[in-house]
Amino acid sequence: MGQLVRAEFSTERALLDRFATVRKVTEELTLPLLAEDFLVSATEETSPVKWHLAHTTWFFEVFLLRRLRTDYVPVKAEYHYLFNSYYRREGPFLPHSKRNVLSRPTTGEIFVYRQTVTERVLEELGSLSEAGFQDSLGVLELGLNHEQQHQELLLMDLKRNFYENPLRPCYRLNHSHGEHRPRPPVWHHLPSGLIEVGVAKDSGEFAFDNERDRHRQWVESCMLSAHLVTNLEFLEFIDAGGYANPLLWSSDGWDFKSQEKWEAPLYWERDQRQWSCFTFSGMVPLDLSAPVVHVSFYEAAAFARWRGARLPTEFEWELAATQRPITGTFLGDGDLDPAPPRLSDDLFSQIHGTVWEWTQSAYRPYPRFEEHRQGLGEYNEKFTVNQFVVRGGSSLTPRSHYRPTYRNFFYPHMRWQFAGIRLAKDLV
Repeated sequence: MGQLVRAEFSTERALLDRFATVRKVTEELTLPLLAEDFLVSATEETSPVKWHLAHTTWFFEVFLLRRLRTDYVPVKAEYHYLFNSYYRREGPFLPHSKRNVLSRPTTGEIFVYRQTVTERVLEELGSLSEAGFQDSLGVLELGLNHEQQHQELLLMDLKRNFYENPLRPCYRLNHSHGEHRPRPPVWHHLPSGLIEVGVAKDSGEFAFDNERDRHRQWVESCMLSAHLVTNLEFLEFIDAGGYANPLLWSSDGWDFKSQEKWEAPLYWERDQRQWSCFTFSGMVPLDLSAPVVHVSFYEAAAFARWRGARLPTEFEWELAATQRPITGTFLGDGDLDPAPPRLSDDLFSQIHGTVWEWTQSAYRPYPRFEEHRQGLGEYNEKFTVNQFVVRGGSSLTPRSHYRPTYRNFFYPHMRWQFAGIRLAKDLV
């Protein structure tokens, strides 16, 4: 009995330590920034850094602290309106397009808000009984993973916001380029069969509601590319007139591309001599051997058709991903921007980390889907329409946040996320 109690206490202590660590990592991501950087939000898709800092704090205050104490008094009542994202059950909220008008509260006040809520969470959870802690475990783990999602979003948004600045600021100066060495195409066979995908409802491990329930899925025999599509390969698509060929594009994709005047992936620029790309280290020559990134679903599907291939389904992708250990590049492993693969790696190279990979699968609930409880039913289910699944994580995804069953999703026109391409082919 004594050993069991010590084990449970150890688990509780580890979770509290993880909570403090995740909160600290978010704040450390802002260390290279100047005061003015915290308020910028240059596009409809992005949010200011200070809003991310505040919203992830609001999440713990509303869904954890308020649940733990019926007499809970919020740090500031007006924050409930300012830093709610889309939880209509919680009442009205500041529109996304207005998040960049919040010069007040100041960034300093936001950091005080974070510290206050962090301390309150640690105090409240540390004083709970074993049963009380177990009852709060689901919300705590969801909150931690929610904050890690926003760590990636914060960096994605920051890169987009910096790109809109004509000075093209650097986030950090450590971008490097290796010598480009072209690689021949390599394909691996995925046999037909009934496979199991997703996470079982009775699994003790954390997973988002959209990853459950584990179920069987038929996969037809096909081929999946060993490597991600590179910048060189995508440049060949551009030079071959890929953006000007309507036969390669869906109707919606062609219309959106034409309206937005796309001629290359987001962040690519061309002068008379060469292509360059905006990175976290500013504008640099395009690394031809690195995976292409910042392409929309429309562009990914057009490229695949040009190559006589297609995008994989998310189930084909998950089958392939289970054949590799999770050894890819994630947040904290080095360059924030995607790097070329190791030359010796030919078995579904970089399938974990580096870039999210577009699939042809529409984002829909799995069979026997059950939404998150405890007031968090709006977390995922309300977005299961008009979006496509991406898999695999990216170089901005925290490693402890990632699972091969992780289903991320974006609208098909979006490009600011770290999404790239792996090809699939049907077998005749």
